[in-house]
Amino acid sequence: MPERFLLQILRNLVTHGILRSSRGVDGGYTLIKAPDEVSLLDIIEAIEGPMGEPEALGDGFSEQAGMRLSAALTEVTDTARRQLEAITFSHLLKAPESPIKDSDSGSNESPPEESNDASDGDTPGNASGGLSQPN
Repeated sequence: MPERFLLQILRNLVTHGILRSSRGVDGGYTLIKAPDEVSLLDIIEAIEGPMGEPEALGDGFSEQAGMRLSAALTEVTDTARRQLEAITFSHLLKAPESPIKDSDSGSNESPPEESNDASDGDTPGNASGGLSQPN
C-alpha cells in the first residue's frame, strides 16, 4: 500500500475522532476511544463516507421494477450497516476460543489463535510457516 494512501486513511480516522496523531520521536497514532466503542461501520464511513441510500438505478427499468429494486437495495444497505455497527475493535481483538475448542480434540499443541481444522493443511498465519500438523 502506498504511504500517501495510508497517510490519507490515517488523517481521515483522526478527523473523525477515532485516532489521535502525535509528532516527535515517540509519535504515531493512538486509538482515542475504547475498542468496544469503535465499529467497523465507524471505520468504513470515516474512510469512504456515509453508507447511505443506493445510487440512482438509471434507465432500463420500469417505474415499478425500479422501486422494488431500490427497496431491496435499501434493505441490503440497512442490514450491512447494522452488521458492521455490531462488529467492534474489541470483537476483532479477541482470540477465537469456542469454535477451535469445540472442533479440536485437544491433542494439538498450536497456540489458541491458530486453527488447524482446515482440510488442506496450509492455513494462512500458521506459525510453522504455512505447514500444519495433520489432524
